[in-house]
Amino acid sequence: MAVYLDHAATTPMLPEAIRAFTDAMSLVGNPASIHSQGQQARRLLEESRETVAAALDCEPIEVVFTSGGTEAINLGIKGLYWERNRGDSARPRILVAGGEHHASIDTVEWLERFEGARVEELPLDARGRIDLAAAEAALRADPESIALLTFLWANNEVGTIEPVEELAALAASVGVPVHVDAVAAFGHTPVSFRRASAAGVSALSVSAHKVGGPVGIGALVLARRATVVPLIHGGGQQRQVRSGTQDVAAAAAFAVAARAAAERLEPTAERLSALRDRLIRGVRDLVPDARLSGPEPGPERLPINAHFTFPGCEGDSLLFLLDAAGVCVSTGSACQAGIPEPSHVLRAMGVDESVARGALRFTLGHTSTEDDVDALLAALPAAYASASRAGLADRAVSLGR
Repeated sequence: MAVYLDHAATTPMLPEAIRAFTDAMSLVGNPASIHSQGQQARRLLEESRETVAAALDCEPIEVVFTSGGTEAINLGIKGLYWERNRGDSARPRILVAGGEHHASIDTVEWLERFEGARVEELPLDARGRIDLAAAEAALRADPESIALLTFLWANNEVGTIEPVEELAALAASVGVPVHVDAVAAFGHTPVSFRRASAAGVSALSVSAHKVGGPVGIGALVLARRATVVPLIHGGGQQRQVRSGTQDVAAAAAFAVAARAAAERLEPTAERLSALRDRLIRGVRDLVPDARLSGPEPGPERLPINAHFTFPGCEGDSLLFLLDAAGVCVSTGSACQAGIPEPSHVLRAMGVDESVARGALRFTLGHTSTEDDVDALLAALPAAYASASRAGLADRAVSLGR
């Protein structure tokens, strides 16, 4: 059986979430129907919303279920942008951090292309952390022209945890709403929407399959005070923000996974941080030239994430060689898998393109064990040697030798 070290892409469903999912699938009834069967479904749906809200430290009415993190991000960014540009308002500027997930990047680029938005990228430092001084300068430069600020709570590739409340407070001081993509953060580091909202966050996106729930459901947590223009029309089932018949079974499974993630956060983070640190030490011992991306292990790094660049290698080559040895890893976001381009996250951090091409991301999860780390460390030297030889050969060919 393969060793799985790509939990940031998706993590296995928890057994209790699978049970909740299959049990709820036997319910018959649209939760919008007023008969007894519909109301039974409605009761389970709303209980699930309450559970997800408790895990995110927000009010149940603030939880808007979506089809996943990507829809939640689109709704948060586009919805806030359109709301801020209603009527005679002219707020074309969107401030977006460098190195964002493509769900955010592609959304703001769509708004730029079709809605006249002006996208301004905030720089990252060498650890992947947003430059607070640059963010403040951008926010204070004609704040009335800014539609919103959007950024990741934690970077999905290199694991950097951002100063969410500081950034939100800067935006709030000039009246700019904030959307935060917390898909990579939820379940691995404390995420309190109550605190984030008090600092100035209007909307926050999460996804179920990153915490042991099913693929196909996520949520936009939308503050009571916030208003967005919906993406989808036709029924207005959730605060007139998101229309469509709600998936009760998926919500029930999401609730179970969210509750488990919140209740087990501290011991799980402690266990996985120890595994991560052992993995990092092992890679550094075996491949001294390997460079850890993002911050050193500690409070600024997700406990599940170890991201390296291997000079002289192509990340794809390393990935395939490790896969052949029975170890599943990634070169970055699963949404960009198969696209032979250096990581835009590393490029935003100032990493040279040739170095960025040698990136590998190792991410841990609830099924990860010491044996998984041992298997990786056993397979890595041979994979690295082969990938290095391939890299040297490719460079020789490119130089005409």
